[in-house]
Amino acid sequence: MPVATGQVRPDGFELDLESRAVTPDVLSEPEVDGGETSFSRYVLGRAAGDDRLVGLPVFVMRGFRHRCVLVRRDSDLTTLEELKGARIGLTGWPDSGNTWTRALLRAAGVDVKGVEWTVGPLVAGETGKDRVGPVPFPDNVALTGDGLAEGLADGRHDAIMTPFMPEEFFTPDSRFRHLLPDHRAAELDYYRQTGFVPGIHLVTLKRESVERHPWLPGAVLELFERSKRHWQARRRLLADTTPWLLDDLTATARTFGQDWMPYGIDRNAAMVAAFCEELHAQGISNRRIEAEEVFTP
Repeated sequence: MPVATGQVRPDGFELDLESRAVTPDVLSEPEVDGGETSFSRYVLGRAAGDDRLVGLPVFVMRGFRHRCVLVRRDSDLTTLEELKGARIGLTGWPDSGNTWTRALLRAAGVDVKGVEWTVGPLVAGETGKDRVGPVPFPDNVALTGDGLAEGLADGRHDAIMTPFMPEEFFTPDSRFRHLLPDHRAAELDYYRQTGFVPGIHLVTLKRESVERHPWLPGAVLELFERSKRHWQARRRLLADTTPWLLDDLTATARTFGQDWMPYGIDRNAAMVAAFCEELHAQGISNRRIEAEEVFTP
């Protein structure tokens, strides 16, 4: 946002930053030099030998995934382990976030091959998203156009995985709840075990733009680093966007240090390696891609 509003400006180049409702397909738009990109789609491209995009270790979207598993309010399910053999709906198969969420199930001893998966929109009629990806679905995965939220409510699914909550989730009469009664505690424990908050989207540049301007990746990374620092400082100064934001900012700093979403290759090495391992272990990538292949120093 500081870059978009002009509070933080590029050094040595001009930037036309456009906000989109849907994550862009950078390669399909000849007029753009780069953009926000799914971490999963980028890594899968590199695994397949496609190097037309140069990924920057600038993760502009991160998030824990324990909160993303929903069940009906009257469900008896309260743990990830109880999802063995369950019927689970999710909003996209190769998505970065859903890959991280399935990793939680695998860590809990759930065989993802034994789950009955249904891929579809959270609400019927949602379009504009590739939910399938470059690799055919496994035999235990089906595609639907029906809304997952209604499927959960009427019993077709035992649980759903979604990064975005249904509108009614924020009402006192919501039919849904988080699977984990204390997802924040589970996420804190995850961080203490792994040392990272999972990366979802990153910034990429077209290789042709980088070849014309070899200094560009470093300049863009430096710009986003300055923007992030400015954003963090402003949030601490104007800590009233939610009633208890100051308390949350304080707890965040004491838990994660001064930067809970670090940029750079070295500080993200463990997270990148874990993600590459999951893509292969879950059958999304046909080959095991090493973390060192993801970013060029």
